[in-house]
Amino acid sequence: MKSLKLIGLAFGVSIALSSAAFAQDVTVAVAGPMTGGESAFGRQMKNGAEMAVADINAAGGVNGKKLALSIEDDACDPKQARSIAEKIAGAKIPFVAGHYCSSSSIPASEAYADGNVLEITPASTNPLFTERKLWNVARVCGRDDQQGLIAAQYIAKNYKGKNIAILNDKTTYGKGLADETKKALNKAGVTEKMYESYNKGDKDFNAIVSRLKRDNIDLVYVGGYHQESGLILRQMRDQGLKTVLMAGDALADKEYASITGPAGEGTLFTFGPDPRNKPTAKKIVEAFKAKNIDPEGYTLYTYAAMQVWSQAAKKAGTTDAKKVMEAMKAGKWDTVIGPIEYDAKGDIKQIDYVVYKWDAKGGYAEIVGGGT
Repeated sequence: MKSLKLIGLAFGVSIALSSAAFAQDVTVAVAGPMTGGESAFGRQMKNGAEMAVADINAAGGVNGKKLALSIEDDACDPKQARSIAEKIAGAKIPFVAGHYCSSSSIPASEAYADGNVLEITPASTNPLFTERKLWNVARVCGRDDQQGLIAAQYIAKNYKGKNIAILNDKTTYGKGLADETKKALNKAGVTEKMYESYNKGDKDFNAIVSRLKRDNIDLVYVGGYHQESGLILRQMRDQGLKTVLMAGDALADKEYASITGPAGEGTLFTFGPDPRNKPTAKKIVEAFKAKNIDPEGYTLYTYAAMQVWSQAAKKAGTTDAKKVMEAMKAGKWDTVIGPIEYDAKGDIKQIDYVVYKWDAKGGYAEIVGGGT
């Protein structure tokens, strides 16, 4: 009987110790479109965050504590993003890697600021995200005014004297990118022949395609996401148009090729230099491939966001969001996508966009000297 009591006591102590260890874990979050039209990018973010947390924990965690990951789905819906942000703040989670859509990151950031949560977006490029003087926002990607400039330089150089059209999907990301590209194009002396908008989620673009055909458009620049861009491309080809389609970083997922098929060959888009090809990413890319995961698009950017936060938290000796942000802006951080430094707004100092072209096999490659 005595031995049973001792066994029970030992078991109880074991459970108590396990609970205490679990309670000391630091929960961090990744928030993005795990469902909906942009779920391909939510998958990228989830993959990047999970691998980063596993690697950080394997290396000893942060300030003696292991990380636990909360995965949150905003479906790229602003209201849902705000609700998630309030939930994360209420749970006293000190850091979130998110969101993907600028229309989600911007409203969520205000709730994070009120709740003492540091937000690093791997993918939201709208300038407004870091232009509102919030203390808690940063990104590991560039901005639309930088990306749009590269697109405009490429178009002005390679399509001088040709007919250009600009489309946007009315979203914070899509319209913002289209407007920045238009602004840079106009400054370069190129005036578009057509500027038109559509609604995100539209499926039928035949009216717009008919206008492109009527105006003999040589290149159409699309400020929008990959699903609608793919449908526009297919419907152009169905009407016999050879018009080149160009867009932004939202085309950096193989799902675009699954929408267009071989017709997607020749599509152009802007994105940072492929992080999968960087020496700093070699070991991590191999680890992803061992799991049959292609770390495309924003996978490694999300991994980098986790790295920046964890390194800054170690430097600050705390996970308190304001102190970690102070450390972030004062330091230089080694990440899978290369060294990162921040300005006072939370934008990275190392900016570099290039132009890519999709091929007939569903892959894309950087155009040498494309727009840079």
